[in-house]
Amino acid sequence: MVTVMGYKHLKFSPDTLFLITGGAGFIGSNLCEAVLDLGYQVRCLDNLSTGKTENMDSFSKNSSFEFIKGDIRDLATCQKVCEGVDFVLNQAAWGSVPRSIEMPLEYNGNNITGTLNMLEASRQNKVKKFVYASSSAVYGDAPILPKREGNEGNLLSPYALTKKVDEEFAKLYTKLYELDTIGLRYFNVFGRRQDPEGAYAAVIPKFIKQLLNNETPIINGDGTHSRDFTYIENVVEANLKACLAPAEASGEVFNIAYGDQNNLLYIFRVLCEEMGKQKNPIFGPERPGDIKHSNADISKAKQLLNYDPDYSFIDGIKLAIDWYQKNL
Repeated sequence: MVTVMGYKHLKFSPDTLFLITGGAGFIGSNLCEAVLDLGYQVRCLDNLSTGKTENMDSFSKNSSFEFIKGDIRDLATCQKVCEGVDFVLNQAAWGSVPRSIEMPLEYNGNNITGTLNMLEASRQNKVKKFVYASSSAVYGDAPILPKREGNEGNLLSPYALTKKVDEEFAKLYTKLYELDTIGLRYFNVFGRRQDPEGAYAAVIPKFIKQLLNNETPIINGDGTHSRDFTYIENVVEANLKACLAPAEASGEVFNIAYGDQNNLLYIFRVLCEEMGKQKNPIFGPERPGDIKHSNADISKAKQLLNYDPDYSFIDGIKLAIDWYQKNL
């Protein structure tokens, strides 16, 4: 397969309608913006429990955009919003490993029941493709690096369990009901509109905001925890290319990352250097349920989805810093 970089060359039928659940959130709002920029119609479903209306400010008045406040835990709502839809990009879910340990029942309702409702509604409405967000958390304690689809370990959190259950339901919907599903295992996505607030905020936006305020970030653990930090544009590319993936990709899951590995101390040093700060980190306790090391083998996504991420960690971090400097 010939690899073509980016997603702005992708073509769909002129009247294509995308349903993006969780479209007021970090990843969802970036997907809404990208699809609208390509010239297609977007219907956004969000209950605003974690999403924000301001994330949609730049495109909320676009005539091709429709926002519906609703909850994926309600099947009737899911059925209604799927009417006439060509592609579903299902991003609605609760994130955060530590919070899932504190709130397992809520995670079951949001991430499992909600996704199952969306699968069923998509099946009933004969959606062409159901692309959904999974997570690198499904690899659990698997020691092998890089992480490769099919080499999963024991799950370490309710959040990880919900994403694994979503994957299994999606596979069954492909096998039993011929709904074309594709799962995307995101690896530590970062970029514009990611929330820096709260106890469960992702590390990069949280660190950036603290450094902008001349505060010293706290690193959980000894700083050697490593991740495959992935800029948001790479994730947008993966979602849109998944919509055009060949039949052999149906029912499969794919790692979506850059294929790199950086530890928290390196992240801290890069942020300080790029932002002109001279700081020494403070070390705090490790977070429960955290995986020690994680980076992705993205060869399967390259082969079957034509995925070829443009943005390295350094490329993305410069763009993220610039966005937060202008918007915080």
